[in-house]
Amino acid sequence: MRTKRWAAVAAAVPLLIATPALAEAPPKVPAGTTAGYVVFDRVAGKIVAHRLAHRAFRSASVIKILIAIDFLERTAKPTVRDLATLKVMLRSSDDDAASALWDRGGKGKIVTRMARKLGLADTSPPPAAKPGFWGYTSLSAYDVARTYRYLMDRADAKVRDLVIGHLRQATPCGTDGFDQYFGIPRALPKPWAVKQGWSGFGAVPPVRCSPTGAGGPLITPQSQARLPLVPDLGRPVLHTTGLVGKGDRLIFVLLTAHPAGGRWNDSVKRTTTLARDLYRSVSM
Repeated sequence: MRTKRWAAVAAAVPLLIATPALAEAPPKVPAGTTAGYVVFDRVAGKIVAHRLAHRAFRSASVIKILIAIDFLERTAKPTVRDLATLKVMLRSSDDDAASALWDRGGKGKIVTRMARKLGLADTSPPPAAKPGFWGYTSLSAYDVARTYRYLMDRADAKVRDLVIGHLRQATPCGTDGFDQYFGIPRALPKPWAVKQGWSGFGAVPPVRCSPTGAGGPLITPQSQARLPLVPDLGRPVLHTTGLVGKGDRLIFVLLTAHPAGGRWNDSVKRTTTLARDLYRSVSM
């Protein structure tokens, strides 16, 4: 029903899907890993690579982009404190900052507002039983690509410049101590602007990224086990999304779910390799 509800809206600002012209073969997804991706060429005005584009994943920290857009579009004059909260949320993926803005915006109502406004057919709020779990939002690679298109083509310049400006300065470390330079930052050439997402690897990274900061705990696989409406419960997810290339030519979205109990380092390696091979497969 969700797809039908937003189908008419989504059709109003379509992402044109075309058969990609490939420089190399499409990336091979490892057994046990689920990957959905969309690469949109802003110069050509079409999708040049896609796989499981409408498959729902739990958002993890990728939802922080929608939280930021919603807050900025509803707040005429953000305070200095507001701007500092947005900065650490977007650059260093700070969970406490996201939770503060999530609560102020009405929790799942943020997702509902943004899905309607942007025409996100595959995006829905967390289950009613877990309203504070913003990382349990469901979304697809297609919808994340639409979100970046909205920022670049339709959003007010002040909103675009603030959000994308922070994503251009994404820090190597999240404030929870995890290394967030997997995927795009490690595999693709600069320039890029990125928003990463990870969930299901526990609260403590195997090797703490440096420099470090104070952040909220990640959602563990144990805490996910009772929510059957959330995609890939019990499986860790790792997402790498953003703008790539001169003039922000490519919108690059890669969402991945890994085998249950999968280790951080192995999942990072798979995701980074997929990002590299996907980028190489796209002819520019």
